[in-house]
Amino acid sequence: MSPAVTKAVDAAELSPNARWVLWIAATVAAICGGLYGYDTGIISGALLLMTHDFNLGTGMQSAVASAILAGATIGAVGMGWFSERFGRRTSVILVTAVFVVGAIACSMAPDAISLIVARVFLGFAVGGATQVVPTYISELAPPERRGNLVTMFNVAIGIGILLANIVGFAMRDAWGWRPMISIAAIPAAFVFICMFFMPKSPRWTAENEGVKSAVTQLSRVRTSRKQIRKELHEIHQNASAIEEDERGWRGLSHAWVRPALIAALGVAFFTQAGGLEMMIYYTPTFLSDAGFGSSSALLASLGVSVVYCVMTLLGCLFVDRIGRRRLVLIMGPGSVLSLIGLGIMFAVHPDKGSVGSYATVAFLLLFMLFNSGGIQVVGWLLGAEMFPLPMRGAATSLHAAVLWGSDLLVTSTALLLVQLVSLGGTMWVYAGVNLACTAFVYFLVPETAGASLEDIEASLRRGTFTPRRGQSPVIAHQSEASAA
Repeated sequence: MSPAVTKAVDAAELSPNARWVLWIAATVAAICGGLYGYDTGIISGALLLMTHDFNLGTGMQSAVASAILAGATIGAVGMGWFSERFGRRTSVILVTAVFVVGAIACSMAPDAISLIVARVFLGFAVGGATQVVPTYISELAPPERRGNLVTMFNVAIGIGILLANIVGFAMRDAWGWRPMISIAAIPAAFVFICMFFMPKSPRWTAENEGVKSAVTQLSRVRTSRKQIRKELHEIHQNASAIEEDERGWRGLSHAWVRPALIAALGVAFFTQAGGLEMMIYYTPTFLSDAGFGSSSALLASLGVSVVYCVMTLLGCLFVDRIGRRRLVLIMGPGSVLSLIGLGIMFAVHPDKGSVGSYATVAFLLLFMLFNSGGIQVVGWLLGAEMFPLPMRGAATSLHAAVLWGSDLLVTSTALLLVQLVSLGGTMWVYAGVNLACTAFVYFLVPETAGASLEDIEASLRRGTFTPRRGQSPVIAHQSEASAA
């Protein structure tokens, strides 16, 4: 570290409220996850009303539900370049502005086509948020708290979905679907204003504005100069080793990056393809088809969102202690078994009010418990922490695009799949996907808990980024080095 930087660290004025600033910045940014959860989850209750107003058939219902996902895929890819060029904080500000305009545009749509176009536009914000917010929080957080802070984004998604279901259940008759959608503009405007006062990403700042500027940002969220020196040393070492051909999309072609790409993108695919988003969107529809009344179906959908919210909160609290990989391996088999049971219940078509109908709801809630407490907790987190700094913007864009592309695939084909193989058969298809997810994590996803972003990048460069039982790749490497 140069004498000038050392002097800047020594002269830096540490904030007495650094811990609070860190938590506030992470919380405010994570509200974007709540906006994503609300804007995607509100369709569960609003779709029945939209179908009545616009006389939607099955194809148009799928188009309205999945339009936001098409926009999210585009927004995720585009936001990568923007966040690299203009910074993570500026990108969050842009995303929240689009949330405001998109929510209002959806609520004012005069016909189905206008609604679809507006939901595509709103999707730009949803996809952009999933690309930049986890990255912003992960680059702001210290290693030992990164899992807790980044998964606040997941918790916010759960809260957003829960609020959407509460509004859909309690207010759909009093409000109608237009106010149900437009109300999301209020928290989006709040985040838009607050983000102007939040710190920038120290890692982006170091690379684009200089290490001295990074000192200023770190001094707002770190409690000691020793922490700042250590992080700046790691950031400087990594930055000095960057080759020009490692930047951006070109960097993704390097062989040493491939293990992270395979692990993170595979988990991204399974996060959405396992059926959870499909359950969130179509639970009332599926249960209505299975003989449940409208109110019962919406109440069960509300229960689904409560379980999702509680389990993501628990995941946020324990993901750093349990570990990313271990959490998925513990919860994955439960997802498989609960979907098999749910498929059996749908196949036998139990009478309304019978033991079988209660078992149907129980299996549905069990699936939400295992899936939202496992793969959903780590899906966004791994994309925010596995990729090296030189190509992080491009890689996180690709990661978010895979998330939204697979979500779009599942959502747009769910009703068709039900028609082809029945509702019970559809559950068994998703059980197979969850089984494949567990196997994928076991064989190809290393543990990253406790490792700094720079440690993970160094492990990739050394070729030691491999799955090891109960160990992070960095710890494994250090143990081998000590043994040698």
